[in-house]
Amino acid sequence: MNVSPVLYEVLYVSTLAPDQPLSVVAEIAGRARHVNAELDVTGLLIFDGQRFCQQLEGPQKAVLKLIERIRNDPRHVNVEVLHHGPLAGRRFHQFSLAFSTVEDVDALARMEHLDGDAALAAFEAMRGELVL
Repeated sequence: MNVSPVLYEVLYVSTLAPDQPLSVVAEIAGRARHVNAELDVTGLLIFDGQRFCQQLEGPQKAVLKLIERIRNDPRHVNVEVLHHGPLAGRRFHQFSLAFSTVEDVDALARMEHLDGDAALAAFEAMRGELVL
């Protein structure tokens, strides 16, 4: 019998390191798509020109390994986990990594002040406005 691993999610915000050019964002997204596919991780990365907000979902061990990798990535600063925990079902099963920008330059700054269910609700509202 093949038992699938428990789904787990992490929602975080971070800031692009000041010494990094905007062009690095495409590198981050491209590499993440490849790594996520190998690890059976899916999710959405939103960028506002300065800040990232990402929801990762997949096997718990893989998701936790990725968030640790992100915390140690010098291209990110101020990594703050807003929510983490078990997930009933994937939101982004069709994407190893969906990527979008957001026009509201304050949207991700507001996310930094939320956590738990409030952070998830704000993320879902923002996601509903995006074209993926």
